[in-house]
Amino acid sequence: MRYTAVALDFDGTIAHDSEVPPHVVEGLRRLKDTGRKLLLVTGRELPELLAIFKPIDIFDRVVAENGALLYRPATGERVELGEAPPAKLVALLRERGVPISVGQSIIATVEPHETVVLQCIRELGLERPVIFNKGAVMILPPGINKASGLARALGELGLSPRNLVAAGDAENDHALLDTAEYSVAVANAITTLKEAADRVTTGMRGDGVLEVIEDLIDNDLASAPPKRERRMLSIGRGPSGAEVALNPSGVSMLVTGAHGSGKSTFTRRMLERFCTAGYQFCVLDGRGEYLDFQPAVVFGTQEVAPDPFEILTALEKPDVQAVVCLAAVLPARRAAFFERLNAELHSLREKTGRPHWLVIDEAQELTPRLDAQTVRSGPPAENTIYVTTDPSAIDSRIVDSVQVTVERAPGDGKVLVRFRNGKEPLLVTLPPRTHPDRVMRKDGDVGKLLRRAMG
Repeated sequence: MRYTAVALDFDGTIAHDSEVPPHVVEGLRRLKDTGRKLLLVTGRELPELLAIFKPIDIFDRVVAENGALLYRPATGERVELGEAPPAKLVALLRERGVPISVGQSIIATVEPHETVVLQCIRELGLERPVIFNKGAVMILPPGINKASGLARALGELGLSPRNLVAAGDAENDHALLDTAEYSVAVANAITTLKEAADRVTTGMRGDGVLEVIEDLIDNDLASAPPKRERRMLSIGRGPSGAEVALNPSGVSMLVTGAHGSGKSTFTRRMLERFCTAGYQFCVLDGRGEYLDFQPAVVFGTQEVAPDPFEILTALEKPDVQAVVCLAAVLPARRAAFFERLNAELHSLREKTGRPHWLVIDEAQELTPRLDAQTVRSGPPAENTIYVTTDPSAIDSRIVDSVQVTVERAPGDGKVLVRFRNGKEPLLVTLPPRTHPDRVMRKDGDVGKLLRRAMG
């Protein structure tokens, strides 16, 4: 399952005139029954939301006040994510005759009072962003929007925005949709949101959301690819200077070349791009060539074999990248070790959609060609990079199924990229290096390492 969570706006997206129709509520329940998480992200103040929408417990988290307040329906707990509204601003707005509603962090009014609002903020010398929402005007604390509140909610649930579908209809939903891997504008949305979305529904409001829900339940949106290519991953630039990019999902790649040809250089560049784009990776490293790779947590050393439990525990956190060093595992046992670990990784991917990418280095050792009588469990994995000096020595199903083959030639700084779909091969110049922020090293104290890595 790739999409494991759905974030929805309230007014104009699932609700019409403050009411969510019963058939939309039923659709939300059907989606929740698939194991996916539901989040509500709204500009509404929480008390009025609780008063008008009784089945709030459908949602695993509610982000209210346009990102300034987090609510946990299961326990009734509330977490303020923004500072309280400045009393002097509230007083000045009332003095100037502006009709306002004051929440925990938000001050709300309606057009055309935005001119007075901006004048008051300027007169008081305050830093207070003003957000619009189809006639509503919201004054928020600095740094607060739907994306910031959503990030906090996803973090609590152990979810990645790279597995998120989000839907909205208005100006203040741009940040929400931009955060998500797959963005949806309902048919009644404003024009600019429709232009920015990966999908525009046929139905309006809740009926449009139900279209997406049915596609999620039926095929995890496989039949409804995004109309935009905003998440494509760059390999580099072709002879014409145009960027050569890959879909971030459903792709497998074979990277091959002689020893010292630069296979690891290319693979590291791809890993850097995964990090930059927010995708989680796990590298199976047969020789210890990625022990210094930033920003990964390394499991295993040249002398100590990795512990699968520690690896899987770490990967439960979306922001943890993993390198699994198999140098201390006897070569004859590496394929069996990988087979067991890969079964657990497959289960984790089914549950969480992560890790988003696997890299299998020295693939001829971990996924070797088998005799006709031996059956390896499971099909070749998607979103996997197989790195090998000898493609003929790995599982033939992998060679037959990969969508992209990359060959390195020593010293030329380029890769030859072949596509399975019949497109002409391209000689691609590698993209420039990026510099991930965090560095996690294996220091012999696994407990300390995991505490640091997982916060």
